[in-house]
Amino acid sequence: MVKTVDVLGVPHAYELTSATDSSVTLVFIHGWLLSREYWQPIIQQLSPLYQCLSYDLRGFGDSQPVEKYGFTRQKVTQSAIASEGDLLRTNPVDVIVATETSTTAIASPQADYSPAAYAHDLALLLQTLNLTNVWLIGHSLGGSIALWTADLLPEVIRGVVCVNSGGGIYLKEEFERFRAAGEQLVKLRPRWLCYVPLVDLLMTRMNVVRPLSRQWGRQRLLDLVAAHPEAALGTLLDSTTEEEVHQLPQVVSRLKQPVYFIAGADDTIMESQYVRHLASFHHSFQCCADNVIEISNCGHLAMVEQPDLVATEINALVNKH
Repeated sequence: MVKTVDVLGVPHAYELTSATDSSVTLVFIHGWLLSREYWQPIIQQLSPLYQCLSYDLRGFGDSQPVEKYGFTRQKVTQSAIASEGDLLRTNPVDVIVATETSTTAIASPQADYSPAAYAHDLALLLQTLNLTNVWLIGHSLGGSIALWTADLLPEVIRGVVCVNSGGGIYLKEEFERFRAAGEQLVKLRPRWLCYVPLVDLLMTRMNVVRPLSRQWGRQRLLDLVAAHPEAALGTLLDSTTEEEVHQLPQVVSRLKQPVYFIAGADDTIMESQYVRHLASFHHSFQCCADNVIEISNCGHLAMVEQPDLVATEINALVNKH
């Protein structure tokens, strides 16, 4: 059941499964332009063993500052797209889209979109929900947020698993190209994109080894359109500065908790060499990358490409400690 809690004036959507015999709660953090939905295949397998929390980051998914930013929720129905193809011919889907009055950017009270700022958001969410024995599982950008949160709350966070997440090396030209491409992606998201036939099929093939089911193509398209423009651009820019990239290894080196990295062998967004580089700053890396698990036939969305393997690895890592 989806619930909402206020964090620094922004409603945060979350789902919390029932408590189990384990005292551990697994907290799942999604990546850029995604939402909590991508963790559901993992949570379905692990919720009988652990209480699981998934939530939408500020400005993504359903965690939208609707009143302040001129965003409205509109229901996309079959009749609404009857003349536009079969993109969403399932159940009606809620999509958050910009109103005509929101074309001018409105500055947020939470204008900091760095991983450290999102870690602060998460710390307040955990405090509100009274969760004190937590393992964090973060995907891509969510992995960086997980690491910062573990550094912020060493007594609460018992361990971290980063999925398709690495870094620590600043390559100026590559980062400039990445930011430029990301800015264009954020800007070119018209509301009618959700109605265009076959776009969801293109989304099933992005950054993965084998095409995902069309369900995930639709979800990726909806999340792309739903992301608040300020948050989408802010997270992109604030997480890829030279200072931020160089700070992340320092954070990892400070962590006393167990930290593990799950890498996709065929991930072209976060190549395994960059995952291993960041992992090497943790004391458990030793000489043989003992804290890195590489999954074959896997791209940048390991939790939906290889959910059984990812769930198995997470369970084994938590049990180990």
